[in-house]
Amino acid sequence: MNKRLMFLDLICYGAIPFLIWNYGREPLGDYAAILLSTVPGFIYTVYRFIKEKQLNIAGLFVITSLFISTAVNLLSTSANDMLWNQVYLGFVFGMVFLISTIIKKPLALYFAVDVAYLQGYPREDSRKLYKSKGLFIWFQLINLLFVFRGLFLNSLKAFLIKSYGVDGYDKVIIYMNISGWVFSGLIFLSFLFVSNKIAQYLDQLGNKKRESSVNTDT
Repeated sequence: MNKRLMFLDLICYGAIPFLIWNYGREPLGDYAAILLSTVPGFIYTVYRFIKEKQLNIAGLFVITSLFISTAVNLLSTSANDMLWNQVYLGFVFGMVFLISTIIKKPLALYFAVDVAYLQGYPREDSRKLYKSKGLFIWFQLINLLFVFRGLFLNSLKAFLIKSYGVDGYDKVIIYMNISGWVFSGLIFLSFLFVSNKIAQYLDQLGNKKRESSVNTDT
């Protein structure tokens, strides 16, 4: 992820919501201020989705979860209910990743297929490669990292809500963004690690084909 995107993420998901909450809660009330603080992230995510033309599993997952989250926020009757509903929904998303791991269709693998497609590799070829013995297990592990991320972040959010209540929403924003960035870094490094494993796997296949060709010629 380049520095420009990191800066925009920090502004739209952290700084602007923080400012809206701190300066908007008194004139607007807690519920309206929290609801309004989610708007910058929503608009930014939709913008990224349209600009990057991610009509794929990863893009569809992001945009679907975004619309569901927005609907839950709008249907919540109070600021406190909204925060708790976000926690419950976060656990549901974590369960989606867990289920995809159990049925051996890890979303992490399909996310990687989407990235490879944007780099010019056919989806079917990438899908078959990633499901190869020796590679598939790594995508299962990354998927479990997504599960742990959902469990940890939403447990942390529940703890913060219990500790500080609605009045401490500014602390929720800060701590959630910091922990979110930590997990984003871990997930990025995990995919980087798997990319290296894929390269090694392809090298081994290439060596075997060359050895087979030499044996056939002799």
